[in-house]
Formats: sequence, structure tokens, C-alpha cells
Amino acid sequence: MVDKIALAPCNGMSPNGLVSRVAVGDCRKENENVISICMGSTSADIEGRNDGMLKKYPIVAVNGCPNGCVNKILENKGIDVAGTIAVNEILDGLQVSAKDPFRLDSEAEECVKIITEELNKTIEKLL
Repeated sequence: MVDKIALAPCNGMSPNGLVSRVAVGDCRKENENVISICMGSTSADIEGRNDGMLKKYPIVAVNGCPNGCVNKILENKGIDVAGTIAVNEILDGLQVSAKDPFRLDSEAEECVKIITEELNKTIEKLL
């Protein structure tokens, strides 16, 4: 049994990237057994200094767009993900969407709530 789950949010400059980061932040505040990973630091770490930390806990990748960059960066580091949340797929077809990569309006806040719920379900399964 694991005692913590690591969430790796999208750092992209899309509206769903912002939703990803805020949802991970909210989820981390709500769950003492959740940590978050900076994907910028992870992708820039060519020396492998973060490898020990990246392999310590199961990681859930939270991708903002169809490119799946979070999964790709972790795969390139030799890290297997325990789960993947595709924000764009979850929100596709719903009546709400984020439109700004820098600010959350009330509709984008609703998107954050939806993604946070999905994260909590995934965390519950992994713990």
C-alpha cells in the first residue's frame, strides 16, 4: 500500500493546462497524501537529479491537451505512470469549457471542479 500519490499537471499554455494546474493544486490542498510535481523541473533535469523522487510514489499524469506531454516527459525519463487524466477528453462534450490560459472565469472554475473530482476518484483507487 502506498502512502502518497504524486500528481503531475500539464504546464502548457492552453486553457485546459491552467485547469489542470488549478485542479492539482486544489486536490493537493484537500488531500494530505497528495504531492505535486513540477513538469518544467522534470523535463529540464537532464542529469537525473529528480529520478529518486520521481520513482518514490505512484504518479498520475494530468494532461491538458491531446498532445499528452506529461506522459511523454515521464516516459522519456523512464517513469511509468500509475494513471492518466486527459482533461480535454473529460471536458469534451460537456456544457462547460475553459477559454483563457491565464485566468479562470466561473465556467473554467466548474471545469476545475470536474477534474478535481476525477483526480479524487483516481487517488482513491490508487491508495
